[in-house]
Parts: sequence; structure tokens; C-alpha cells
Amino acid sequence: MTRQLTLLIAVADGEHARFVRPDTNNTLHTVRSLDSTTAHLRSRDLGSDQPGRAVESGGSGARHAVEPRHDPHTLEKERFIRLVAAQLNEASAAGEFAELLLVAPARLLAELQETLDTTTKAKLVGTLEKDLVKTPDHELWPHLREWVHPVHRPAA
Repeated sequence: MTRQLTLLIAVADGEHARFVRPDTNNTLHTVRSLDSTTAHLRSRDLGSDQPGRAVESGGSGARHAVEPRHDPHTLEKERFIRLVAAQLNEASAAGEFAELLLVAPARLLAELQETLDTTTKAKLVGTLEKDLVKTPDHELWPHLREWVHPVHRPAA
């Protein structure tokens, strides 16, 4: 029966993540959370929010705006998802879970899965494409019933 207690549910978005576990009392508890330190910064605080300028070399001296190649907020979200994956890889290597469920918005979920190492991917029992970061632990059950073992389901 200890196998059921080794399920780890990673609930993440581009700014916040939490690791949730079911316990023997049929409740879900957040055991760890991570927050992006740059989540609420403005674009100009993350990098330049103004397009660069280029001078035309044809002699006219005209200047043109150069579009930025990447949105600073998108880059920070990707960096945060890689941090979450690194935490999951470390926990997997330490034997902290035998089964893993990932819950995140679609684009971030795909990136999170790609960033996991092969050992952690082997423990993956499912994924859910939803943003449930702000959902309290006690309201996660309707979304996660499919993956949580019957011993952990709340009594009807």
C-alpha cells in the first residue's frame, strides 16, 4: 500500500508551481511550492521593451525599428518551467516518488515534459492540460480522480 503514497502531482504555470501529494486521510496537500522571482516584473525590467534601431547603410540615414526576437516574459516562463523540471528530476533521482502526474497549460506542459530526464519520464503516469495553480488543494479532486489511486479518493 505504500506505493500509493509515492504519487507526486506537479501543478504549474509559467509563474508558479506546487507539488501536491495525496495522504492516507484522502486529502491532497501541497508539500512544496515554487514562485518565479520575475513573474510580476515589467518587460523593461526584464530587458528592453523598446525595439532596437538600425541605421540603413544605403546612405539615406533612415532609421528603422528592429522587432525584438523574443518576448522577455515568455523567456522567463520557459526558464521557470526548466527550473520546475530540474526540481522534479532531482526528486526523482532521490526516490521521492514512484509516480508523477503533470498538470499545466498545454504549451507549458509540452515544454515541461521535454525537459524531464528519462528516469523521471518513466515515472509519468499522466498529464492534464489545465491551469490549476490557483485551485486550492481540496478542490483538485474532481480534476485528478482519474490518476489518484482509489485508496486516496474521498468518501462519497
